[in-house]
Order: sequence, then structure tokens, then C-alpha cells
Amino acid sequence: MSGIVDAHFHIWRQADLPWLLGPMQPRIFGPYEPLRRDYPIEEYLADLAGTGVEQAVYVQANWAPDRAMDEVAWVAGEAARVGFPVAIVAYADLLAEDAPRRLEALARHPAVRGVRQQLHWHEVDEYRFAARPDLASDPRLIESCRKLGELGRVFELQVFSGQVESALTLLRACPGTGFVLVHAAMLEDPSEVGFARWKAALSRLAAAPNLACKLSGLNTFVRRLDPDLVRRICSTALELFGPKRCLFGSNFPIEKLWCGYRDLLAAYRAGIAHLSEADRRAVLSDNARRIYRLD
Repeated sequence: MSGIVDAHFHIWRQADLPWLLGPMQPRIFGPYEPLRRDYPIEEYLADLAGTGVEQAVYVQANWAPDRAMDEVAWVAGEAARVGFPVAIVAYADLLAEDAPRRLEALARHPAVRGVRQQLHWHEVDEYRFAARPDLASDPRLIESCRKLGELGRVFELQVFSGQVESALTLLRACPGTGFVLVHAAMLEDPSEVGFARWKAALSRLAAAPNLACKLSGLNTFVRRLDPDLVRRICSTALELFGPKRCLFGSNFPIEKLWCGYRDLLAAYRAGIAHLSEADRRAVLSDNARRIYRLD
């Protein structure tokens, strides 16, 4: 098997991240005191040492909204220095009047392969990020996502299962844009009822041919490494999307709150063990290479 691609990780300097400064804020991953420090690329590389990960995609880490280009420049500088990451998913406010200009500026940077603006909204305050639940169907955001497609960049779609209607509106309105479903639509309730509700939404989303499913952040809401839950989510996503539309992401250092990289990857490997070697390679490397144009 070719080297693994980690399609979702972060590095940071604490001073650049408003949410890591000042008072603790409610976060979907719970108490995060151990993250209130720098997490440099050297530590990330030490965390994944010996796991077979050879390439990685950095995903924006919520710098101040007006510093999106500063974030890209810093991450690109780290990449030039040590060789990781090989691609960047940047931040942009797709609802801004000048969003097309912002996207064109980001696209001029060769490492930027996509954009994430977090749209997830939930009745539980602790899980809520977006201002309202239906932002995905906002006409201005739709136009921005169409622009991303014209620029050859993907949009990282981060929503809960309860937002499926607006997400489908976006996906159908932008057939020329590639989308990646972040954290497999974030199963926040692993009970039988909650799992069934999430699976039904995931099934509807999987019908959109321009959407891939990122198997990342699967332990977020139980806040521990749960190999059985990882296996169950992976199996369901693979059943619905197929192995050619699923990809692995560590979500480090968030998941470092409760486990090491090696154990995390082992849980994902076990979760896809039923696949053929070719399909395992697709999930762990080939799909990310294609989606983020890593070759």
C-alpha cells in the first residue's frame, strides 16, 4: 500500500487563535485545556512517526476571520521548511460581498486546494457554530461555492444531520464543485435512535455525486477513542458512499485530547479491514490524492 494521506489535521501557534486565548469557550470536543499552547509541525510529525503517513492536508484552524491569508502564508512557510503539509484548506467567508475576490486571492496560492467555512448548527449551544441552521442554502454562499468550482477548489461541508435539507440545496445547486463532508456529518448522538437519524441523513447526502465523505473526528462527541464506534461509522459511510468516495483524516491534535495517533489510526484500519486491499488504499490515500490534487 502506498503511503497514507492524513486529509484533516491542524498545526498552530496559540497566539494566532482567538479561541485558545482568554476564557475557555464551549467546544464540541469538550474541555480543551491541553490544547491551549502551540502545536507545531514538529510535534505533529513526532505524533505520526512510524505510522506510514506520508502526506497531509492542513485544514483551517479558526484564526481571526480577517487573517485568512496570514494563516495560509504561515502554514505554507512551515511546509517549505519541513515538507509538511502538502496542501491547505483555507478559510474564507463565503457570505461576504467580496467573496469572489477573496477566493481568487486564495486560489492564486498553489498550496490552497479548498475552503472550509463551518456551517454546523445544533439545538445544543455547545455544538453550535454557525449563526443559523440553513446557511448552506443561502444564495450568496451558493454563488461562492460555484466560484470555488470554477477555480478548481473544493468546499469542506461541515454540517449536522439535521441540516440535510439546506446541504442538499447547496450540493444540487453546484454540480461543478467538489464537496467534502467533514467528520462524516458529525454523529452527535450514538444511541440507536440518534444513529438511525444520522444514517438516514447520510444516505440522502450520499446521493449527491459531487460529495465525498471524510472519516475524521469520529470520537468527538464521546470524547474518547471508541474503536467500535469508529468501525460502525466507517462501515455505514462506506456502505452509502462506497470506498471511492471516503477518505481518512486524523483531526489531530483535537483527538490527541484522548488518544495517540498510532492507536487512532489502528482503529480506522480496523474499521475498514473488511475492504479489499485496493479499496483500503483508496480510503487511506488514493481518494485524498485525487480530491486535493496531491500528485
